[in-house]
Amino acid sequence: MRNLDTTTLRSFVAVADQGGVTRAAAVLHLTQSAVSMQLKRLEEMMGLSLLDRSNRTIGLTAAGEQLLGYARRMLELNDEVVRRLTEETFEGEVILGVPHDIVYPVVPRVLKAFNVAFPRVKVNLKSSRTVRLREALRKGEADLILTTEEDLGPGGETLCEMPLRWTGARDGLAWKRRPLRLAFSTNCIFRPIVLRRLDAAGVDWDMAVESEDDRSVEALISADLAVGALLEDSIPPHQEAISPGGSLPDLGVQKINMYARGGRDEVLEQLAEMLRSGYGAVAQPAGLFSLG
Repeated sequence: MRNLDTTTLRSFVAVADQGGVTRAAAVLHLTQSAVSMQLKRLEEMMGLSLLDRSNRTIGLTAAGEQLLGYARRMLELNDEVVRRLTEETFEGEVILGVPHDIVYPVVPRVLKAFNVAFPRVKVNLKSSRTVRLREALRKGEADLILTTEEDLGPGGETLCEMPLRWTGARDGLAWKRRPLRLAFSTNCIFRPIVLRRLDAAGVDWDMAVESEDDRSVEALISADLAVGALLEDSIPPHQEAISPGGSLPDLGVQKINMYARGGRDEVLEQLAEMLRSGYGAVAQPAGLFSLG
């Protein structure tokens, strides 16, 4: 009977989550050679090749992908047992603020893992716009917030970057018409960015809606009566990213930043670390991990 070692499994999962051996070693507080040795020992014990090392980047083999799902479940159960029976029980409440367009897919996975780790800590999710979330943090109405911004503000940390894309109805033509009809809610943080880039490019535009209701904006765009702009990973299925060539200016990238209230808080630090890992994985191409 071969018994899987949770320490070795933890290293394997960390390499997959962090995108490389070096980053995994830093998270685990181990040397790179120690993590590499654990991976080798796991492969030898299983009699399987779990990592494809044939290129500069390494990826999971089919067996490695299958093991990853089992490893996560085993570690979650292990950590839950240890925490509930031996560790200090944390209780309380955490208010997490997230712009609505970046809630999926990372935040639900993070909250699920956080609930396993801290079952008695209540998480209240506040979904709002970046400007309002920054104000909520300043007033003490949020403990940890994510934002979408062009730059990083004081005390913040950039988790990843995503392209800001022109969006329109599927097979739509609104992006070809002039003046260009735009649909943005009045407080959308992307609105001034788009207007600034259009003015710089000399593109005539007209605002098709003046509303704080995102559904009205979405309806106009989906009906091919206007265009908008969203982060690449948050475009709804009834819309599509527009590739206008040179007829519309490039919108650049947006940073997904994280800000936390002051003061040391172990629970909050654990939630922040889970968010780092979640968005770090988003930044990696699917199935590929750097050697470093």
